[in-house]
Amino acid sequence: MNHKNTSEAYYRVVTIAGSDSGGGAGIQADLKTFSATGCYGMSVITALTAQNTKGVTGIHAVPPSFVREQMEAVFTDIGADAVKIGMLFSVELIEAVAQELVKYKVDNIVLDPVMVAQSGDKLLQDDAIDAIKTHLIPLACVVTPNLPEASVLLNRKLDGMEDVRTGAKELSMFGSRSVLIKGGHLEGNDSTDLLYLSGENRFIVFKGERINTLNNHGTGCTLSSAIASYLAKGYEIENAVRKAKTYINGAIRAGSKYKLGHGHGPVHHFYKFWG
Repeated sequence: MNHKNTSEAYYRVVTIAGSDSGGGAGIQADLKTFSATGCYGMSVITALTAQNTKGVTGIHAVPPSFVREQMEAVFTDIGADAVKIGMLFSVELIEAVAQELVKYKVDNIVLDPVMVAQSGDKLLQDDAIDAIKTHLIPLACVVTPNLPEASVLLNRKLDGMEDVRTGAKELSMFGSRSVLIKGGHLEGNDSTDLLYLSGENRFIVFKGERINTLNNHGTGCTLSSAIASYLAKGYEIENAVRKAKTYINGAIRAGSKYKLGHGHGPVHHFYKFWG
């Protein structure tokens, strides 16, 4: 049989994050998002969680040495056009991931500084916050904290849009190319996100209608993964965020019609294909 040599190439995206047994957030949400946005997804699992729509009942951290092995396996063979970083439970994990990213000269890194689950369960050890600022933010193309996470990173409460603007600039001083502060926790009918591009000293406001739904589990994971997908496809930061916002808004709206579990249900990652 004659096997023709094909030259098609996938857009390759790696998620470095925790597993969500309920499938709505974490690695599972990331892989669904990569697939739905036309990319080939790979995973480096940093923690196993026992989790459902109601909350997190257990966290089992993966040893940093094995996280390194997973990264080495992926980067030495397949490589990546973009990387999304989610839940990193400890200082040791953060340092290990940062060292491997530098070692393999990984670009287009989207950092979602996951600290608390939608249910309010804590997903990060206290001393890990400084490690994120020191080791990971300087490597990031985009950092995507929500308001509570941005407040924790800055060690002060952000109150209102003017304060959010100041906070985004302050966060960028840790070294990332851009900061996207998600405004879902702000009061009002709009859900306004603010992107700050450090190199251009420019703000872009993304206004979105607030969709009234309990099915918001994994929205942060999904948005950051979609941004990574579009960066992998060659979009500049602003347009990658814009397209990712369109995708997540559609996923939230479509997911709001479904009922799954007894708590915060997931978004509908594949709304463009079925449902």
